[in-house]
Amino acid sequence: MAATLELKYFNTFWLKKIKAVTDVETTTIANNITAGAASTIATITLTANDNLFKIGAGQTVSNTTTAFSPAEVKVVSITGQTLVLASAQTVAVGDVLVFTGKADILQIPKAYTSSSNTDDWYIEEARIRGGYNNTSVDLGAKAYIVEDDPNNQNRFNALIYSGVFNSRTGVNDTNQFSVAQDITKATDPANGSIQKLYAEDTNLIIFQENKVSRALIDKDAIYSAEGNASITSSQLVIGQVVAYAGEYGISQDPFSFAVYGYRKYFTDRKRNAILRLSRDGITEISSYGMHDFFRDALSDSATNKVVGGWDIHNQNYVVSIQQPSTGFSDVNNQTVTFDESVLGWTSRFTYKPTFMVNVGANFFSYDKGIIYQQNLNATATSTSWHGLVSNSTVTVVLNAQPSVVKSFKTINYEGTNAWQVTSLIASSGDVAFDIGKYSEITNLSGLEADLFANNFKKKENKFFANILNNSPVNQGEVLFGNSISGLKGFFATVKLETATSNFPQELFAISVNTNESSY
Repeated sequence: MAATLELKYFNTFWLKKIKAVTDVETTTIANNITAGAASTIATITLTANDNLFKIGAGQTVSNTTTAFSPAEVKVVSITGQTLVLASAQTVAVGDVLVFTGKADILQIPKAYTSSSNTDDWYIEEARIRGGYNNTSVDLGAKAYIVEDDPNNQNRFNALIYSGVFNSRTGVNDTNQFSVAQDITKATDPANGSIQKLYAEDTNLIIFQENKVSRALIDKDAIYSAEGNASITSSQLVIGQVVAYAGEYGISQDPFSFAVYGYRKYFTDRKRNAILRLSRDGITEISSYGMHDFFRDALSDSATNKVVGGWDIHNQNYVVSIQQPSTGFSDVNNQTVTFDESVLGWTSRFTYKPTFMVNVGANFFSYDKGIIYQQNLNATATSTSWHGLVSNSTVTVVLNAQPSVVKSFKTINYEGTNAWQVTSLIASSGDVAFDIGKYSEITNLSGLEADLFANNFKKKENKFFANILNNSPVNQGEVLFGNSISGLKGFFATVKLETATSNFPQELFAISVNTNESSY
């Protein structure tokens, strides 16, 4: 069979027939027949439908509401919303049509049709490199491998690499995976699937669910009888896989990974740990005063995602432990930062990022299709996180001489004048009145208000206030009213807050006076 094709180099191509592709996709068009009462027609007008693009000539169509005769009819053509059948059929409004035998139009060219044949056709390159007048390849047998087990195999613990790419010489073998070469490297499947790869200098760091290892690149390790390893150059692209000490992995949270310098940060949800990988190995940084917090947050069955990033502006590792939520700020979402300079977790944030990344000296977070630049300025929007504005708070525990029951009498702080105490609770359950922020005294009425209001006062550029007990009277206990100052207990938790309209504000130190001492 011959056909005429309009091609630039017509003698460069072969036209080859392939078998019609059937049962590739089934498409249902429901309640869209525009005919009125049931009528016998060969042309049907369909209303606009997202599935129209899936219908094409050569398909078969059946009517599940008003049966066709025969049951399946060929589609001759479809133009826009007009469908032409091979024979007139009875259709009515509300009929449901089912189309089958649709070829994948993204992979197969438009069908060549004639009065006797409607199978699909395609063109194939015949000349080497597609060059004009280059050597033509004749039709003949094609070599192939017979697979005894043709089923797909998922090797979740293995690596494979292709040929090299060299832009200077024009060599591009990235599409070649020669089975004649040693191009695979497998890790221990007992440690779970490979979740993350990170190339560092001449090592490839492999993060599995339950283990972290490094593979040597372009070199291999030779071990002596004593077990000492010597590194030698090798033709292997991926050499020996050497595990880091410790039974830690990245679980299934590769988005928790962040890197700065030679430090890599990630989470291991299975072990309720936040980890740092550096030159001295793996360190569990979640144990720096936050072991209980991360144990509860990471072990929560509702936690479905952990996102990490390096804040290059503040030099902190930011990790967000998230649960499904439609709202922006959910109390079940925990976003905290780790500061290497103090080896501790210093801050909490209210935002819930989808992704975090550094670009130059700037730190960006992404959420709901919007990119936010963090640490943009020091204006009133400094506490605007992903569109939500909130006050800044600092919470500390006052716990000097922890074995002594103390009476907390006054509280002092060093910083700017916009801070106020919104919560002060002792270990005994005693609760203090809130302490308002400092205000300048300008007249007598202001002086009277300052004397009777529980606000911070200023002395020698420091701010202080009395702690007034606001606890209810407990049964069997004598409490001399709210005018009696001080809270009793082993320790006290205090929360200071400043409004967003008072930026920038600084807080350097917080101290209290007790009946025992000042600290």
